[in-house]
Amino acid sequence: MLYLNCWPLLASEKPCPLCPEEKFKACYGHKLHRHLQNLHWKISVEFEGYRMCICHLPCRIAKPNFVADQTFSKMGAHYHCIICSATITRRTDMIGHINRHVNKGETESRFITAPAPKSSCEVLKEADTDVQVLPNYFTPQKTDSYFNPKMKLNRQLIFCALAVLAEERKPIECLDAFGATGIMGLQWAKHLRSSVKVTINDCNENSVTMIQENCHLNKMKVKVNTKKEDNYEGIGDGEENADTIEVTKMDANVIMHLRSFDFIHLDPFGTSVNYLDSAFRNVRNLGIVSLTSTDISSLYAKAQHVALRHYGCNIVRTEYYKELAARTVIAAVARSAARCNKGIEVLLAVALEHFVLVVVRVLRGPSPADDSVKKIRYLIHCQWCEERIFQKEGNMVEENPYQQLPCDCHGSMPGRTAVVLGPLWSGALFNTGFLRRMLFEAVQYGLDEVQPLLKTVVCEAECTTSKNFSIHSPSDENKQEECGVYIKTPDMLAESDVVPGKRKNNEMMRNATKRQKTDNSAEHPAFYYNIHRHSIKGMNMPKLNKFLNYLSEAGYRVSRTHFDPMGVRTNAPLAQFKTVLMKHSTPTYAGGQTEGPLHLTEDVQVGDQLSVSSTLEWAGCHLPDQVARGSV
Repeated sequence: MLYLNCWPLLASEKPCPLCPEEKFKACYGHKLHRHLQNLHWKISVEFEGYRMCICHLPCRIAKPNFVADQTFSKMGAHYHCIICSATITRRTDMIGHINRHVNKGETESRFITAPAPKSSCEVLKEADTDVQVLPNYFTPQKTDSYFNPKMKLNRQLIFCALAVLAEERKPIECLDAFGATGIMGLQWAKHLRSSVKVTINDCNENSVTMIQENCHLNKMKVKVNTKKEDNYEGIGDGEENADTIEVTKMDANVIMHLRSFDFIHLDPFGTSVNYLDSAFRNVRNLGIVSLTSTDISSLYAKAQHVALRHYGCNIVRTEYYKELAARTVIAAVARSAARCNKGIEVLLAVALEHFVLVVVRVLRGPSPADDSVKKIRYLIHCQWCEERIFQKEGNMVEENPYQQLPCDCHGSMPGRTAVVLGPLWSGALFNTGFLRRMLFEAVQYGLDEVQPLLKTVVCEAECTTSKNFSIHSPSDENKQEECGVYIKTPDMLAESDVVPGKRKNNEMMRNATKRQKTDNSAEHPAFYYNIHRHSIKGMNMPKLNKFLNYLSEAGYRVSRTHFDPMGVRTNAPLAQFKTVLMKHSTPTYAGGQTEGPLHLTEDVQVGDQLSVSSTLEWAGCHLPDQVARGSV
């Protein structure tokens, strides 16, 4: 009928029972099974073990269309209600229709159908953790238990951050606000065990059921806690794992308003700005809030109006658009924390192809909140050479803000050459000590996929090349200052140190503020340059690693960046960046594939400059403005 549970593989040619013959002709069993699975089953509506599949038969009267005195009637796809036999076209309307029946108490089906299969789930394994997922787990619009295998790197980064926090204080209460399948919370409890008290929350009833099944699958005790009930389910005492996971069915904003946590992770489908105020309301002092934003179309400046609506930020597409996205999210986080009289210290900011991950530590008090808000500033971006600089602090309005840019594009070219972007986070994006401890935890737990990324981020935070990279013991770093925040070892961290409002916390925050003001000069440079974007036409540029050595030998801080595989993070101005790049590039007509420096010294005469310029122009090379003006 219209309510299907399974489809047998047919031996002979059979038509689709839900499509007219002109839409889908009779075929053999394997093709029919694939058609039913991909079209009807994926967008079905589930109710009490039955699935209402979409129907393409002419059983619903469609409105006629009048075009040029001709009438066309096209039968649209629709659903049949299992309770009242009503026909509804849209899936969301069908779900609301079923919910209204449930609210009225009309849950008895008028049709006799075959029972649903006992198990149609697929079991996946990640980091020694088993999870059950539905067949369409990779499509979030069509399933309640969304599971994305591409976010494995994201889950490992969050696990390393939680493992570092678990070494500072034990036990800690952590929340996975959007559990879905519960894979992240299960990994926390399975590997960190008694160091954490895990709470997995989801507002969908089917997801909560799936989380409970996955807990039993991994031999975890389950404590079910909803608004109206407080139940406890567990396995036998003889099992090897005695950890308990609390599963809640609430709205994420509600549970974060009701309870306090040491670690909160937000990973909704899209932006996280709707949950930031609730997250910072009850998070404990020196706790950690991590959030994953997957609305990359708006953050990467593909939908600028959406970024303005969600984050209140004006952005454009630039060569450093990924770091621009990370600073946009951090600015929204800092504003939400400041509304709760809390400041933030950014521990990690990662922007990759599928997501933007931000991990911040919470500093309680109005003074840290003021210091965090002061780091939210506007950015002046040149649209010609892509030079950029944060706007100076102060309330005075400048007549020509373009003068703050190091380049002279505005003077040499008429019109508006620059745009003002922001507001953005202008502070540091990384905490070197915390990142090294994350790398140590990744090695301890055998997380091989995340180690190369963490090594790159550590070098980026220190603004050094990988050849100078070294890993110190975390036991020594726990006793040192960590970029302005003093982190004690687990033995030294008393319970009174983490209780909000204590005198020791206030003194520690004041000292941290003083140290942050003195260490601002040691922060890594903001933004990066793409070596291909600034390459010279008709010239063979040097290899990236050699170019990093050339910049380092020139006296500048330099490192690679995880935001862009061909990006260079350096404190060198763009003019000097181009000068070094041009000096060590070879003309294509002269050197072929060999690399060698292009000798242009400071004592070159004007005539020599003109001869060099004419020679390179004859070769089809495009010289920077500095060479043409004789500034090299």
